[in-house]
Amino acid sequence: MPIPDSEQPAHYRFWPSRLPRRITLPNTSLWDNLETNARRYPDKAALVFFGRRTTYGQLHAQAERFAAYLGALGVQKGDRVVLNMQNCPQLVIAHFGILRANAVVVPVNPMNRAEELKHYITDPDAKVAITTSDLAHELSNASDALAPDLRLRHLIVTHFTDGFDPQQGDDVPPAAWADWLLTRHPLQVLQGGQVHTWSEAMECNAPVPVLDVGSNDLAVLPYTSGTTGLPKGCMHLHSSIMHNALASGMWGNGSMQNVTLMVVPMFHITGMVSLMHTNICCAATMILMPRWDRELAGALIANWKVTHWTNIPTMVIDLMASPSFEKFDLSSLVYIGGGGAAMPQAVAQRLWEQFGLRYCEGYGLTETAAPSHSNPPDAPKQQCLGIPFMGVSARVVDPETLKTMPVGEQGEIIMSGPQIFQGYWKRPEATAEVFVEIEGQRFFRSGDLGHMDEDGYFFLTDRLKRMINASGFKVWPAEVEALMFAHPAIQEACIIATHDSYRGESVKAVVVLRQSHKETVSAQDIMDWCRDHMAVYKIPRSVEFLDALPKSGAGKVMWRLLQEKEGNPK
Repeated sequence: MPIPDSEQPAHYRFWPSRLPRRITLPNTSLWDNLETNARRYPDKAALVFFGRRTTYGQLHAQAERFAAYLGALGVQKGDRVVLNMQNCPQLVIAHFGILRANAVVVPVNPMNRAEELKHYITDPDAKVAITTSDLAHELSNASDALAPDLRLRHLIVTHFTDGFDPQQGDDVPPAAWADWLLTRHPLQVLQGGQVHTWSEAMECNAPVPVLDVGSNDLAVLPYTSGTTGLPKGCMHLHSSIMHNALASGMWGNGSMQNVTLMVVPMFHITGMVSLMHTNICCAATMILMPRWDRELAGALIANWKVTHWTNIPTMVIDLMASPSFEKFDLSSLVYIGGGGAAMPQAVAQRLWEQFGLRYCEGYGLTETAAPSHSNPPDAPKQQCLGIPFMGVSARVVDPETLKTMPVGEQGEIIMSGPQIFQGYWKRPEATAEVFVEIEGQRFFRSGDLGHMDEDGYFFLTDRLKRMINASGFKVWPAEVEALMFAHPAIQEACIIATHDSYRGESVKAVVVLRQSHKETVSAQDIMDWCRDHMAVYKIPRSVEFLDALPKSGAGKVMWRLLQEKEGNPK
């Protein structure tokens, strides 16, 4: 019996009429998406990297060879393999090669330093890692610092030039990237293990392992930080990634004719799922950028007639500020959107008036395989998370009582759907804390505060979790504080957010120095040390020294008082 219109969720009035509200998933692994489209479109460009085209047939063959090499190294079903690199063809080949070897991808932010990387080796019990030569020393140093039984056994290293031809092609990397992209760094030594070259993997003649994974097997283990402790691995099955890959393609009018600019990093859940896996499902062409550069982005959109661009709003702002902006031909774009931070209304309005493009914001977490909410492309609202995504049930509830909040009133955003992760790796207590059952349905607690308007659109208003959002990169104060305590001069440290006109928020450290160092250590010394020991987006942009941090009667640092003194960064 159909549900009366009066009982339908309000956002269904704005649901794209061309789309179903939920989809039926195939009973296959993620590998099947690449295999199918390599058979259908063997000569179609899958990847373009500084002018070099990799066809779907070539991508499939190279990923199979990589899987065979992993099998020869002893990688077995369910083993976790670290993948640590910027966007390049080798990342896509390795990612699908790991899946083809029946193993689990552990994507790692390449900005992490050795001290941070140790956790990404030991927590997932990884024995094999893949990286680029510019980052290999960080992984080898991290491994060497561990106890012998915890170290990596194999490190596969590629050079960026394994993925493109420096003297050829239609695209030229920025001159400032020459040393980074073109230098072929010497191979590292791995204590207790072996270092392998990319060419060795690509020349492998070993048999490909029998494909032995399906929709209900573990596929990826991306890590997310939180209010306490070290980052936690989010267990995603082939099915949860498959759902958002297929649904994202349908939502954005994905097809084999799409040409997508891939500048959002593919180690991040959005780049991995909503871009890489979605485009592979659609048999689209992906134009790869290893990092952001506005002049290169403008040229690539124009040269390759890019149709779809998912980004972080600061990228759009930066591109529009380019002195060359009027020379870039953006007329091929039919879709532009993103998330991680709100798009300023004035910029969104300019996109509409100048190019007829409506910027579609979305919302999701590592735990939700990227989108749990998205704006309908035909009816987006500005500075809005959007409506619950395909297959998603979402509510705004009182964080204490879990009672549903009235329209317009703030509460915690919770969601349920086929893309929700299974739980945190080896962390059953943390898993139990973020799931709640309501009316027989299992909901994930986002930790984000928001409200829903009368049309069923969701808006983010605040956070239950203590987190800083710097240009879409999530910085967790507890993690930065834990790293800073290793500095010999720091007695206490508290991380808060400070306003940044470009990034939205930036990191500020409030520090108490040890008495022995008060006359010799400067704020710049602290920031320089942090640059050597943590990912660049986590580094404090400012440091304030205090004689003591405010504490509660129980001895806990009262970080909210420091944040209130600093002011609301938004």
